[in-house]
Amino acid sequence: MASSLRQQLFRVKPVPRDGGESGSQLKRSIGLVPLTMIGVGGTIGTGIFFILSEAVPIAGPAVIWSFIIAGLVAGLSVLCYAELASSVPVSGSSYSYAYSTLGELPAMGVAACLLLEYGVSTAAVAVGWSQYVNQLVNNLFGFQFPPELLYAPEEGGIINLPAVILIALCCLLLIRGTTHSVVTNTVMVVIKIAVLLFFVAVGITGWNIDHFANFAPFGLGGIMTGAGIIFFSFVGLDAVATAGDEAKNPRRNLPIALITALILVTTVYVLVAVTALGAQATEDFDGQSAGLSAILENIVGASWPGTVVAAGAVISIFSVTLVVLYGQTRILFTMSRDGMAPKIFSRVNPRTGTPIANTIIVSVIVAILAGVLPINFLAEMTSIGTLAAFTVVSIAVMVLRHREPDLERKFKVPLYPVIPILSIIGCLWIIKDLRSITIIVFAIWTALVLVWYYFTGRKNSVLGRRIDTGMIVLVGPGRYRLGSSEGELYDGGELEESEDRVAPHK
Repeated sequence: MASSLRQQLFRVKPVPRDGGESGSQLKRSIGLVPLTMIGVGGTIGTGIFFILSEAVPIAGPAVIWSFIIAGLVAGLSVLCYAELASSVPVSGSSYSYAYSTLGELPAMGVAACLLLEYGVSTAAVAVGWSQYVNQLVNNLFGFQFPPELLYAPEEGGIINLPAVILIALCCLLLIRGTTHSVVTNTVMVVIKIAVLLFFVAVGITGWNIDHFANFAPFGLGGIMTGAGIIFFSFVGLDAVATAGDEAKNPRRNLPIALITALILVTTVYVLVAVTALGAQATEDFDGQSAGLSAILENIVGASWPGTVVAAGAVISIFSVTLVVLYGQTRILFTMSRDGMAPKIFSRVNPRTGTPIANTIIVSVIVAILAGVLPINFLAEMTSIGTLAAFTVVSIAVMVLRHREPDLERKFKVPLYPVIPILSIIGCLWIIKDLRSITIIVFAIWTALVLVWYYFTGRKNSVLGRRIDTGMIVLVGPGRYRLGSSEGELYDGGELEESEDRVAPHK
């Protein structure tokens, strides 16, 4: 018997209860340290190498507080992520968490946020990368890309060619296999942290306390708007949760990796921001390209420190692009497996163990965005997608605590329910200070995804088909039994069909 419309929209996917096995064809090959490096690698990049030039003119030296506020809100949300990652250890990040707690329609709303968050942020970091590539080749070889091939049409160019090249390189690496990508990312993370510490060590020699005299020229509004722009640079933390199907011992390692990555990232961000503001006057940040390199060159009076930082930025932002592109493909993989996206996104190549077609399609779309859109618009669109997803994760923690109080949780949010509530308030507080056009575009995009779900995803839902055909029978919120009410409890793993039986695929 077919489900009613309300039952369809809010059917809840069972929470896996078998230690993290979800029937995925993806291999569990990522340990704790590489998992942490995914979080750090996907976060430290454009947010500190480039976004200062966008945020300082808006917040002034008080941009330090913008970083701290963004980090605190991200931290509250990460604690919520950590609990869900320890209890729902599958890929798909907050989409999967929403599906297992709030229902199918809310999950698709979150999917809209994630697709925007990952797709747009990948384009944004690629755009930031092109400026440092241009600085590096100029310092090393005296060559610069012509403006027509370095800027988006809105900025007077034709296409941002280096950004397109970067995405193509990341696509090729991801196609080769997850293990290769993870090792490459870990090496890049070590290099980028070393380069940023080098920036701090040299930049502190140009310290001028007078640069902090007019600390908050634009008041609290400027600080919060700055936090909204900066928040996009925390998107990489979410990428840890997208690796749920490929993480070893996910119930333990995912929460530890999330919290460790947050602490490392926020510490580095604040150190670099304080150093940069002490070394350069606020008005000099406006419109500055390859800002950290320029600061060191002005302090030392030579190009070599800027060259070191530019090289580090090129490596660093490559790492971010790699991780965020990876996250986007894994979210689409999970949606496709659930019937919420076309099947091509969940086809895994047996030789490489990766979703090749998925990776190529995502890379082409992101390359187009990076080639023709300016970074300030991309950054804000990423921020609102991230903030909306973080809000839903915080709500999901409370829903799952109420509905599944006995569910195994290797990590629990401290001071519950205060922290999830503060996380929701913090996210909404930052969202309200984003530009109206950002909120309008986000609302239109989310509406389009929900229309897709209503007319296509709802009918193709794998969970829905199994309920309607009697393969699994609803016995409570997110609780199903196989075949009949006397059958074995279905634990959320993939189902394997045969002529005479249905069984959980372990």
